[in-house]
Amino acid sequence: MNALTFNGIERITYEKTDDPGIVNPTDVIVKVRCCAICGSDLHVYYGREKGIDQHTCMGHEFGGEVVEVGKEVRTFVIGDAVISPFSVSCGMCFYCKIGLTSRCVESQLFGWVEKGKGLHGGQAEYVRVPLADSTLVKLPDNVSMEEGVLAGDIISTGFYSAKQAQIKPGGVYAIVGCGPVGLMAIAGALEYGAEKIFAIDKEESRLRIAQQFGATPINVSSTDPLEIIKEASQGRGADAVMEAIGNEFSFQLSFNLVRPGGIISSVGVCSDKHFPFSPVQAYDKNLTLVTGRCPARAMMSTVVPLIQRKKYPFTSIVTHRMPLSKGVMGYDIFANKKDNCLKVILEP
Repeated sequence: MNALTFNGIERITYEKTDDPGIVNPTDVIVKVRCCAICGSDLHVYYGREKGIDQHTCMGHEFGGEVVEVGKEVRTFVIGDAVISPFSVSCGMCFYCKIGLTSRCVESQLFGWVEKGKGLHGGQAEYVRVPLADSTLVKLPDNVSMEEGVLAGDIISTGFYSAKQAQIKPGGVYAIVGCGPVGLMAIAGALEYGAEKIFAIDKEESRLRIAQQFGATPINVSSTDPLEIIKEASQGRGADAVMEAIGNEFSFQLSFNLVRPGGIISSVGVCSDKHFPFSPVQAYDKNLTLVTGRCPARAMMSTVVPLIQRKKYPFTSIVTHRMPLSKGVMGYDIFANKKDNCLKVILEP
């Protein structure tokens, strides 16, 4: 099959690789119909996350058609259209039962193979999905494959950020970073009852979309967001900040914006060694910091019905669509934010 593979820092290759096969009786093989490039892929692309084997198939956002089924699979048959979260989960362990599917004891992340062990990703013509019955979701009526792919990661992650923010009516909320996840966090915040949402970024094209989703845009390059948010909150600061970037600047800004006793809800993957604020500063602010990988499989039960209702224009964030064979160019466009790139969809 053809796939986009990792071959070193800033080196993605479109190459022939082995077709996946059934390994365990709970596996299925999915013929990928739609996949996407995620901001998390750039941590591998730039070498911020190390250890991945060369020639690993990239990507963890995908959907497609079941073409082969293990003998113990009960939920799916050949021909089913399916969508997937970005990690595998068993559905039976302690963490799955409390809704923290991202910490399943059997969890594996698509697109990460290290020292020969792990899972190849979905930026390929075919992908093996372990524990299929508890991992995959049948593509529901009134949900396009593209919407389903977004549900398996960025919509779920944005909504998870808003859920962690413990939103209450009348509160003041800020979102730092208007990439795909930050924009989904706006929709999530609205759905959980937020009335005042401020979206912060330096890219005007992204801020325009944030405004379309229902947030008040603030360009951090030309405006002090703290001044605006304090004015909106009687001088206190934001009740919660949803941090969707994952670097020193975004964490420091989030810390500056949040009021004493407030929440920073961070879902951006941060590869820095330290937070930019100290334990004493967090203590003196009575700060609640909530962070971690989204339990996407659990969150899909919340976001998929919302997609079916067509309440939010989720696919409006897709700025580029191209064949999988053009995926190397897609990475370059996405990584370097060329042509106001926000989200790249690939079709094998």
